[in-house]
Amino acid sequence: MKRITSAAKRSGREPSSVKLVVVTKTVDVEGIRRAISAGAAIVGENRVQEAKEKIEKLGAIADWHLIGHLQTNKAKYAVRLFSVIHSVDSLELARELGKQAMKFGKIQDVLIEVSIAGEASKAGVAVQEVVTFAREAATIKNISIKGLMTIPPFLNDPEAVRPYFRLLRELSVSVERENIPGLSMRELSMGMSGDFEVAIEEGATMVRVGTAIFGDRK
Repeated sequence: MKRITSAAKRSGREPSSVKLVVVTKTVDVEGIRRAISAGAAIVGENRVQEAKEKIEKLGAIADWHLIGHLQTNKAKYAVRLFSVIHSVDSLELARELGKQAMKFGKIQDVLIEVSIAGEASKAGVAVQEVVTFAREAATIKNISIKGLMTIPPFLNDPEAVRPYFRLLRELSVSVERENIPGLSMRELSMGMSGDFEVAIEEGATMVRVGTAIFGDRK
């Protein structure tokens, strides 16, 4: 948290404006429990099934977010498990989440995943299509769009990633200027263990950190 606080202050922001999403992929239940005891409030999981098993054991001791890719056929499980889904990358998925959330009597908070560098290996809405996508997705009942998420190229130098974070922030401003009813650009989910400080300097409101907390995965 000290590094988050320092990065926020460097960019003239309140540290409280940045939320730490503790990434617990492959971390066991006891490891998650220790992280929560140490102050973690948001847990980020990559896979629905892995999260389901952990939530059944731990319960609602934290706010659970889905940060990994979501298949449409698992939407019905995701709306029951997660308060926020960071990885909405298609209108088909958005519609299915709305359909399942309606059955569950819930408004599902989501973020639009953006393919910020256009990499074929990564999911996400193309940069040039985000405004149109947001306008269409905002009409879907029982989902609430809260902002954008991205996974930039994996580069060794955090400074080399900065332009991608800046582009996502600029994109969120462009979407917000459209004044689309029922849509908010309050959240920017960007930055991981190797580059979260730069992401905060560029406007991240959520950083997804795992390795810097738990060490390298097995």
